[in-house]
Amino acid sequence: MTALEFDLTADILLPGQGVVSATLSIADGVVVEDTVGHPVDLSGYLVLPGIVDLHGDGFERHLAPRRGAMKQMAEGVIAVEAELAANGITTAVMAQFYSWEGGLRSPQYAADVFAAIQNVRPVVVTDLIPQLRFETYLLDDYADLPGKIANWQVRYVVFNDHLPHDRLAAGKRPPGLTGQALKAGRNPEKHLEMLMALHARSGEVPAALDCLTQKLSATGIRLGSHDDNTATQRGIWHDRGVRIAEFPEAAEAAEAARDADDFVILGAPNVVRGGSHKGNASAVDLVAMGLCDALASDYHYPSPRRAALMLARSGVVDFATAWSLVSSGPARVLELVDRGYFAAGLRADLVILEAGSKRVVATMSAGRFSYLSGDVAARFF
Repeated sequence: MTALEFDLTADILLPGQGVVSATLSIADGVVVEDTVGHPVDLSGYLVLPGIVDLHGDGFERHLAPRRGAMKQMAEGVIAVEAELAANGITTAVMAQFYSWEGGLRSPQYAADVFAAIQNVRPVVVTDLIPQLRFETYLLDDYADLPGKIANWQVRYVVFNDHLPHDRLAAGKRPPGLTGQALKAGRNPEKHLEMLMALHARSGEVPAALDCLTQKLSATGIRLGSHDDNTATQRGIWHDRGVRIAEFPEAAEAAEAARDADDFVILGAPNVVRGGSHKGNASAVDLVAMGLCDALASDYHYPSPRRAALMLARSGVVDFATAWSLVSSGPARVLELVDRGYFAAGLRADLVILEAGSKRVVATMSAGRFSYLSGDVAARFF
């Protein structure tokens, strides 16, 4: 499909200038210096760099709206893109579990999701990037994992550990075990046996991770840790070359990441809610402390836009800084040097907001519309 050419005149967020009345010219999918002769008056609207979402699993409800009911997963990915576009997201990292938890987080389901993303990417407008969330205690899967990651075209891997170690170490039954087992299609007692067996191999995990992270880093894959809760824990991941701290649970972990020049990703829903739903560190406080490089949707795609607007409106940071947390900041984390702000030669990724309500009315990725709604359409056509 041929990218459109426009000269957009509006209030536009420009690097080093903030929001100013200006003209943004788009041709061949990128921002260009010279006007192209197709003027579009967007007075009353705000033109911002498109949102780069570094971590989102809100796609699960599209791919599996009812357990076992939907088999055509590619159709679900297309539905995901519609929601992403309606929320101003032009680059979306789709975070898929590879876990002992089974069900929608099983290794086989991960393979199906990544295959669906590969099939759909050529026909959607939004840039979809797969992320693997790997449970570190699946030691028997380490040998084959690099090959699988290469086949799935995954360039971003995050390490998780969701085993209830305290309960298992005490020989106690973890809460919610029966429901978790049934979701995975397992007998609850067999499920508990599996958890105990995984926990029993705790001593093998550090050395295995040292080897795995070294292999993945050598191929240029970006690596992140999830839910760090101490400075020591973050330091161990840093020493392995894991340079992204995703959703640190405590301020000391975020501070350790910053001191080591690692990146910190926080959850946008944490900002919108005014705090963590699990009682962890407040994202608003961490942003105010300068301990945030990017905000991610986590489980709610409207939240990055809403979080950036809330941070600016409440005076935690200025508008340009707030919006950078959902645009240029996340682009820098993933080394996506062709997007995140407006400059000649960069991708024409943008979101258009109604000036008053701040509602998304249009989204463009690489100069192509992924979303267009309401009266703003008449301005273009």
